[in-house]
This record gives sequence, structure tokens and C-alpha cells, in this order.
Amino acid sequence: MSESKRAESNRLAARKVREGIVVSDKMDKTVVVAIEQRVKHPLYGKVMTKTERLKAHDEANDAGVGDRVRVMETRPTSATKRWRLIEILEKAK
Repeated sequence: MSESKRAESNRLAARKVREGIVVSDKMDKTVVVAIEQRVKHPLYGKVMTKTERLKAHDEANDAGVGDRVRVMETRPTSATKRWRLIEILEKAK
């Protein structure tokens, strides 16, 4: 019994968790989250900002544009949604 619980926790721990800013909330139960990542160019050394936009499932439609949110990877909810909203870290002012 304890082995199955350990396997369950390991499986959940393997899911990716990201923080980002909501850039669109126009869809029903879906938000678009922009995740910024600062990376150094391998050859020239310049620090660049890479932005990844992903769609996340927001069951309660709580998140608004400008909110800082935490999202977790999950099974595909639709053709483009592979993330779900865990919590709203900071509401927009």
C-alpha cells in the first residue's frame, strides 16, 4: 500500500509547474499565460528574454489579465490546452 502512495506522489511530482502573467482571458474557462525565461546566447553571451505562451484551464474563470498565476502540466484538455491553473499568486492592480 505504501509503495502505491509513493509511486502516486512521484508521478505528481514529475509534472511541470510554471509561473507567468495572464495575457488573455477572453475564452470561457481558458486563460493564456505568458512565461518569460531569460537565457544566455550560447555563442555571443547576450542575455535574451524568451516568452512562451500557453493555454491553461481555469475552471472558475477567476484569473484576469495581468494576474500572476501558477500553472501545472496536465493531460490534454482540448486541442491546445495542456496546462491547468493551480492558484492566483497576485491579482492585477
